[in-house]
This record gives sequence, structure tokens and C-alpha cells, in this order.
Amino acid sequence: MTLHVVRVDAVEPQPWKNGGGLTRELLAWPAREHWALRISVADIRADGPFSAFPGVDRWFAVLEGAGVLLTLPDGKHTVQADDVPLRFRGEAAPACELLDGPTRDLNLMIRRDAGRGAMQRALPCEDFATRDSFRALFTADPLTLQIDGADAARVPAMALLWADGGAHGVWRIVADTPPRAWWIHFQPRPA
Repeated sequence: MTLHVVRVDAVEPQPWKNGGGLTRELLAWPAREHWALRISVADIRADGPFSAFPGVDRWFAVLEGAGVLLTLPDGKHTVQADDVPLRFRGEAAPACELLDGPTRDLNLMIRRDAGRGAMQRALPCEDFATRDSFRALFTADPLTLQIDGADAARVPAMALLWADGGAHGVWRIVADTPPRAWWIHFQPRPA
């Protein structure tokens, strides 16, 4: 298994598909043009709609800032830094209102026809094990990742660590204080 690390500040920001903000694409897997899974960090500086992504499931978490109010077909959802990620359909393209100034946000997108996966909060000293072939950890704070009880990697703040094709074993984070971190996993549909 090979571990890959991508730091947010090493990725050039790009305008959103609809021009309403900036995003840093940390990973488009397995290929940039034909991704099944996409992980990015976005900077939202003004109110406005999200871009539409038909056929895509999305998870959204606030990394920094007071948070946002998203208007989706099922109602309004406030998302703040300590909340669990909000899952919604990419077709929804929710209206977004900033609660009190700009935010920095973590986004996971998965094409429904490509496979299944999820994003969830990662807590220290809790095991993360999955049979899915792709596994990742995004952290806003520095931490150490252990795999099967051994220190595997020191992960810097605002970075994505990922592995595919053999991302098995028990993953656990070690940190002096509870980090702002999220597990991500994905299993492609059989060909």
C-alpha cells in the first residue's frame, strides 16, 4: 500500500464551475477527466448558489469560519465547523448564505454510477476499518496516522492523505488534542 499526501496550500485555486467561489481540487480519482470520486477544499467568500453536479452525491463540511445556511429541496440546513458532514444530491445546487463571513469547506463528490462511499468525522483513538478499496483522511490539524498499530505517517495541517488498491488494515489517528479530521472511503462498482 502506498500512502499519498496532498497539502491544500500546494494546489492552485480554480474558479467554481459557476464562478461563485474558488476551489482547490486535492484529488480526482481515478483520473481527473473521468473521476468517480473528487475531494476538494473550497473558499466561499459571498452568498450564492453551489454548482450543479447531476448524478453525484455530495458531502460538505465546514473547516473554518462561522458556517453556512444551505437551502435544499428538503429545507434549510445550517452547517458549522463542529457538525457532521451534510450529504445531499449534486443536482440540488443549494443556495448558500454565509452565517458570519467567509468559510473554508471540505467537499466530497461521488458519481452514483461509479460506486459508493462516504465522509465522516474522525475521532482520535477510534479505529477506522473498511473493506473499501479507497480510503483517505483529511485533517485541518496536524496528527499522526497509525495503521495496524504502527505509526505510518505524520500528516500536516490542511492535508489529504489517501491510499487505494490495498487500503486495508485498521487506521487510527493520534493527536495531542482532538483534531478537525474526516475519514473518506469509496468502493467502485464492479466492472
